[in-house]
Amino acid sequence: MKFPIIAYGDPVLRRVATAIDPAEYPHIKELVANLFETMYAAHGVGLAAPQVGLSMRLFIIDASPFGDDDPSLKGLKKAFINARVLDESGVEWPFNEGCLSIPDIREDVHRQQTVHLSYYDEDWKHHEESFSGMAARIIQHEYDHIEGKLFIDKLSPLRKRLISKKLTDISKGIVDVDYKMKFPVIKKGR
Repeated sequence: MKFPIIAYGDPVLRRVATAIDPAEYPHIKELVANLFETMYAAHGVGLAAPQVGLSMRLFIIDASPFGDDDPSLKGLKKAFINARVLDESGVEWPFNEGCLSIPDIREDVHRQQTVHLSYYDEDWKHHEESFSGMAARIIQHEYDHIEGKLFIDKLSPLRKRLISKKLTDISKGIVDVDYKMKFPVIKKGR
């Protein structure tokens, strides 16, 4: 089942997501499969549960599209449940990032080279693992979502001002994408 992608401006994107209790979520594999279906339909390489309106600590990645440049990324498809970043290290490097919740905006974002994290997979098996390069970047981007952060938060005040009109348009539904989106309800003042 494909979910609509939650657009910039919705408060769910700014909330720190809550941990998932395995006993309270027995159908996690079905949710993970639905997230992958949604992500592929939107041509993404990562998707976090808050981006479909679920404030829970779950995100998925599939770094395969970068596999031509880095063969280690072919087949790197994972779900991360209740992830916690234990350490980030290495020199920060820029890359032009985008986000399914903030379509048509791409900006250079600096992130550290390596991320070490603790997480569970969809079988509730615990992992502690390090990722570097593009894999780390995708994970860091999605991890930010479960922490209530967006890639635009890493931009300079000037860059934020320059894209503010586009952000306002996205929050109002003034955007053209080939995937289903859900836009925030803007309440009128009294």
